[in-house]
Amino acid sequence: VQLQASGGGLVQPGGSLRLSCTASGNDYSINAMGWYRQAPGSRRELVAGIAEDGNTNYADSVKGRFTISGYNSKPTIYLQMNALRPEDTAVYYCYGRSRFLDDSFYWGQGTQVTVSS
Repeated sequence: VQLQASGGGLVQPGGSLRLSCTASGNDYSINAMGWYRQAPGSRRELVAGIAEDGNTNYADSVKGRFTISGYNSKPTIYLQMNALRPEDTAVYYCYGRSRFLDDSFYWGQGTQVTVSS
């Protein structure tokens, strides 16, 4: 499974960005997709995820500001990020969770999101 992410960039505080990620290859091998992020000097943290049944989950820090969507008819997801804050600055990584192996993930390349005035 290959994951291709896009959509990062530089935005001012309060602004918006949309990330997208598409899985290709044997995408039946995954049953959920989502995003983690990692800021310099910090651990990688879950941002949002969506399962093939449509269930979603979010980090408390992004609830009400970020929306994950997609993954219904095709293995593409979107992360709409609104009201961005400087603390959202990080490299965002798309993931696909393995359907067959517990706690196993596929990863896309990171995309940089920078929130700064």
